[in-house]
Amino acid sequence: MNENNPSCYRFGVSYTCPICKSTKLIKSGKTTNGKQRYCCKECSKRFIINYSYNAYQPNTNQQIILFTKEGLGIRSTARVLRISITTLLKRIIAIATNIQQPPIAKGKSYEVDEMRTYIGKKSRLRWIVYALERESKTVVSFNVGRRTNKTLKHVIRSLELSNTRKIYTDKLKNYRYIIHKKIHNTLIHSTNHIERHNLSIRTHLKRLNRKTICFSRSLVILMAVLRIYFWG
Repeated sequence: MNENNPSCYRFGVSYTCPICKSTKLIKSGKTTNGKQRYCCKECSKRFIINYSYNAYQPNTNQQIILFTKEGLGIRSTARVLRISITTLLKRIIAIATNIQQPPIAKGKSYEVDEMRTYIGKKSRLRWIVYALERESKTVVSFNVGRRTNKTLKHVIRSLELSNTRKIYTDKLKNYRYIIHKKIHNTLIHSTNHIERHNLSIRTHLKRLNRKTICFSRSLVILMAVLRIYFWG
């Protein structure tokens, strides 16, 4: 620390800011539980050293992202992190809100496919439609809804705005009405990459596994989990 700065303190144990890793800390009062609060001189964030509730730990969000990608369900993640389910759901939505969709490169080829799932009960079928770039194998756009042209258009229009070279799909007739013939391709084996990616998604996300008791009860949570899995 800066010894000439009278506003900085030397502590018996060297502490660092959990946000910016700076060591320029000052004491900033105490909490209602009597714990010492510290303030970082660099980023002006306040924190304490030992949190009573695990949800306030600095690495909680990173652990939620990791467990979500590894297929842990809501209750499993809450048990491992020792936080409440309500807090976990709020954190998932907050994390997904801060994740930005990656830019779609121009002049690329994409594969588009859909996956069937349900929300709440098996009679409420929903379809996950997403686009996979053929070269990098990354997901560039997705949407969740009924199996209608409106759900498909959300993904297809985002690809067309990027001057895509080719869009490969299966022989679902809906695609013929929303994709221009010059860039549409339905040849056999043309969607092998995205079909394999479908298997990976169902393997990694417990809520999308076949014959499972884990399922999404909310469209908002399903969209948030997919956003974290694709781009988190």
